Amino acid sequence: MYRTFTLIMLTLMTLIGTQVRAEEADITYELTSLQQSIHRDVTQLRKDKGELSQFTEYRIKQKSAQLHQRLEELMNVAPLNTELLTPYVKDHLKFIEDVDVYYRGSIGALKLMLGRDNDADIMMQLTNRELDRDEILQAKSDTLSWAEQLSIDTGDVKQQFTSSLIERADNLDSLVHFTQDRLKAAVDDASLAGKDVSSDQTTQITRLNERLSHSSSSLAVVIQLLDNLGQDTSELKQTLFSTSGDITQDVLNLDVASSLAEQWLTTAKNQAIDNGPSVVFKVSIFLLILMIASLVGKGVEKLVRKAVGNSKLKFSKLLQEFFTSLSGKAVFTIGVLIALSQLGFELGPLLAGFGVAGVIIGFALQDTLSNFASGMMILVYRPYDVGDLINAAGVTGKVSHMSLVSTTIKTLDNQRLIIPNNKIWGDTINNITVEHQRRVDMTFGIGYGDDIEKAERVLMDIVASHPKVLKNPEPMVKLHTLGESSVDFIVRPWAKPEDYWDVYWDITREVKMRFDRENISIPFPQRDVHVYQS
Repeated sequence: MYRTFTLIMLTLMTLIGTQVRAEEADITYELTSLQQSIHRDVTQLRKDKGELSQFTEYRIKQKSAQLHQRLEELMNVAPLNTELLTPYVKDHLKFIEDVDVYYRGSIGALKLMLGRDNDADIMMQLTNRELDRDEILQAKSDTLSWAEQLSIDTGDVKQQFTSSLIERADNLDSLVHFTQDRLKAAVDDASLAGKDVSSDQTTQITRLNERLSHSSSSLAVVIQLLDNLGQDTSELKQTLFSTSGDITQDVLNLDVASSLAEQWLTTAKNQAIDNGPSVVFKVSIFLLILMIASLVGKGVEKLVRKAVGNSKLKFSKLLQEFFTSLSGKAVFTIGVLIALSQLGFELGPLLAGFGVAGVIIGFALQDTLSNFASGMMILVYRPYDVGDLINAAGVTGKVSHMSLVSTTIKTLDNQRLIIPNNKIWGDTINNITVEHQRRVDMTFGIGYGDDIEKAERVLMDIVASHPKVLKNPEPMVKLHTLGESSVDFIVRPWAKPEDYWDVYWDITREVKMRFDRENISIPFPQRDVHVYQS
């Protein structure tokens, strides 16, 4: 039995070993194929010219990225196959160094072409080359890390890489500051030109902005790589922060934060000494005008509320609130504009900006503006007012509050519903209490054997004797239909809207009681059932 178990284990180990070797063979074939394809394209690149060389560069870039990604996947697999990966990582590192040399030569050739009429185009090509080199530097950093994992000696290469990054960081730092100064001068010139600014000036500002963005992006890449190598990058991060204005985790670095804080404090101190008194005076005037505008606005609101409340035009509650709120806000808005002018703001561009913002907000708030428009229609045509009992948007209840956006209705069972105005205005509105009189429609039936005239007199007596039934218009009691099992009378008294249900319920109760006393029957449907037994 022991020999059988040993034989089975040896067989399993052989099968597993065979499978592992097959997987290693597949990986070897895949990586070798990619490297050979890249080397063939590199050889072809030396022969190609013009657009064809750009195409070959594109192929090399795509395949090298594919190879890099595959190596990264294999480096993250445990356990690490050192024997398999070592030659490929060495070859990949050598390839990246060759590509970096190629890019540096290309960048140097482009710099020699500067000083001609097409400097802008050459600078754009330089920027694109620098962005491509950023990717190569990141790939080189990753590959060096892999080489250390595989115990490959990278001392000289890493030292050279660090020196190259420091030199590149210094150049990019200078380029960022130079571009910032150029951009500031270009913006100042455009501001002085005002409406007469030329297309060349705007184009230059756009190009400088793009160059500054690309340079800052490259500087961020170099800073990250230097951080990975343990180098001090506090000054570089300060430059990057002054360019982007973004507060990142780098600001938490003590050196960067202290340097920035020192600059800000120095600037604030100089500004306070030079412009402090005038700024304090302007801010005081600004706050004083706002306070006066607020007080005047509240006073105007009280006057307008009193005027529209006592007006003979009998404005609706919504219209009164609209005029009152509008008057106070209009006065305060004028006060804010006057206060801003005291701080040096030009009101013309500011109002134009409000107009553009209004258009944008209008598109964003189409549904809300639809409610607002419906509220304006309700305000003008006054189909109902606060306190009215209405049936609108499928809801019946008393209006408790109105605004230009929505209407609050308290239902008969004391639920509070807030309904958008466009739902109400787009549907039938039934104002139940707008008229001072309301007819109560009821139908009562008697049997075919009962006295019709007697029933008619009893019904008229019940209606006439109810205290809440109006004498004018006169109530109506008429024989209406001859039904299948009853003779039906219509009873139609008139009452005030608030007395509708009292009249309806009281008369219905009294009819039943009087009919019983007068021996008048109230028929109900009957059915004869015949049972046949065979």
